[in-house]
Amino acid sequence: MNGATGEPRALERHLPDELSTARLGEDIAMALRAGDVLALSGDLGAGKTTLARGLIRAMAGDNQLDVPSPTFTLVQSYETRVPLHHFDLYRLASAAELDELGLDEMLADGVALIEWPDRAGGTLPPASVALELVHDGDGRLARIAGSGPAFERIARSLALRDFLAGNGWGAAQRRYFTGDASARSYETVMLGDEQPRVLMNSPRLVLGPPVRDGKPYAIIAHTAQSVAAFVAVDRALAEAGVSVPGIFAQDLDSGFLLLGHLGSDSFLDPAGMPVAERYMAAADLLADMHGQRWASTLEAAQGVVHEVPPFDRDAMTIEIELLLDWYVPYATGRPASEALRAGFRSAWNAALDRIESTEKSLVLRDFHSPNIIWRPERAGHDRLGIVDFQDALIGPSAYDVASLAMDARVTVPPAIEEAAVKAYVAARKRAGAFDEAAFAEAYAVMAAQRNSKILGIFVRLNERDGKPAYLKHLPRIRAYLERALAHPALGDLRGFYAQHGLIGDAAA
Repeated sequence: MNGATGEPRALERHLPDELSTARLGEDIAMALRAGDVLALSGDLGAGKTTLARGLIRAMAGDNQLDVPSPTFTLVQSYETRVPLHHFDLYRLASAAELDELGLDEMLADGVALIEWPDRAGGTLPPASVALELVHDGDGRLARIAGSGPAFERIARSLALRDFLAGNGWGAAQRRYFTGDASARSYETVMLGDEQPRVLMNSPRLVLGPPVRDGKPYAIIAHTAQSVAAFVAVDRALAEAGVSVPGIFAQDLDSGFLLLGHLGSDSFLDPAGMPVAERYMAAADLLADMHGQRWASTLEAAQGVVHEVPPFDRDAMTIEIELLLDWYVPYATGRPASEALRAGFRSAWNAALDRIESTEKSLVLRDFHSPNIIWRPERAGHDRLGIVDFQDALIGPSAYDVASLAMDARVTVPPAIEEAAVKAYVAARKRAGAFDEAAFAEAYAVMAAQRNSKILGIFVRLNERDGKPAYLKHLPRIRAYLERALAHPALGDLRGFYAQHGLIGDAAA
């Protein structure tokens, strides 16, 4: 269960009618995560049923979902975005009976919405968020109180509704769209006959503790700290002819954006498999981007600029060392020794020395299938809608080619990888002089760097962030790493990885 943190806070919302009550349920639904408890109380006829129905339907993404009262069953469960368990404790015989219902087990991966919470006798988790509905003239007043992450997320979701209202979209329906490995989340918002838009919720980055030379990991790795980075890179890409989301409204201080919706068609085929022609088209787009000159100072708004950081040696190295910090203990059952760390740094410094003078360009950093939308009804580069580029750097052009051709989220067969790389090289050659051998070496180094980093990140997401689904990708990433290390220029690095069981059967 979530632990309580900080002093309790309270919010109030006036709800003039049933629609606004259901909308509050929708706003709360967008904020909920596994382990959250919402304790719902209120006067008879104050709208508890309306709010619960709006919340559950929003979680399910189904406006017509039947939401029966759990008065007689005590609990009704729903397979929603996060499993949701709707309790009605009116007929609870004693607080001990709540344990028999399995609340703790349900919260391990689900959310609890609890009516008549006073019947629980003070046994609810301390981080539970209290929501009380009372009559207020012709409408209702919602009082929301609590402390800790769940309350803060709900407060932020209500602020998002205010942001929509301030930009003419206050009555929009909100539906969860997607999240990623960071704290960012995205919603689809719909209003009447308007084209759907995307609501981006990007909290300011929490830097974390110092890890080297008094600096946090995010500073060394140059991770974007605010949504201004997204806005600035978005504008630059749009000016260069790349199809990125239009920005209809922005609140840079809060981290809220209202964006154009590029579509929902997957870059992969209906079975979730890679399509060679699409990967080749994306490689052509990268070739076009890498043939352009990119400024490192980009404007996000009047008076607000974003300095695109360099993908420098320190950033590359601290990313690679995630393999030592997380993957090695996971795979071997023991921490990486100082001797292993020293040898690892030495081997990698030698590899990175080889590409010190390689071509640099704007590197989007996660140019792969989850961040590419396929739009077959369009032509040329416009078939590719590009999202999620706020962490862009100025670094080796080959990095994004490796990100695409060794897609971390789907197994790209060697033949499709080769086709994508060949398409990129051919496009660069058509545009002018291009050193194919130097690119091939940089591609191998960057592919090895990226896949080493991802092995560490996916284990960290499981062990630190409670996201075990990422572990299923490890065999693919290990296979990609072996592919990259096969380049003749990386013979020493490959030998080091093999010697220490970081590739091959021992790495599994």
